[in-house]
Amino acid sequence: MMRRRILITLGLLLAGTGAALATGANFAGPGPNVTGNDTGGIFPYSPAVEGSYQGIAADYCARYGRLAKVTSIHRIYGDYVGFVCYDRLNRIH
Repeated sequence: MMRRRILITLGLLLAGTGAALATGANFAGPGPNVTGNDTGGIFPYSPAVEGSYQGIAADYCARYGRLAKVTSIHRIYGDYVGFVCYDRLNRIH
């Protein structure tokens, strides 16, 4: 009985993950674009867009009517640039 319950649970988890990935869901994890929500996010580091990081974050946060602040830039290929979105100056959620 316990084994059957575990197999059913595992099957449901795998089916849900497959459906999310098959539909191209954005919440499947970090990808080549900005990944985040209304409080902030991350995007892949690239020396090709050096100096444009604040603009990328600002464009993303503008969707939610918020301001942006870049909080971390890891200048290692394959790492990420992190940012937060906030409503008022000097007030981060």
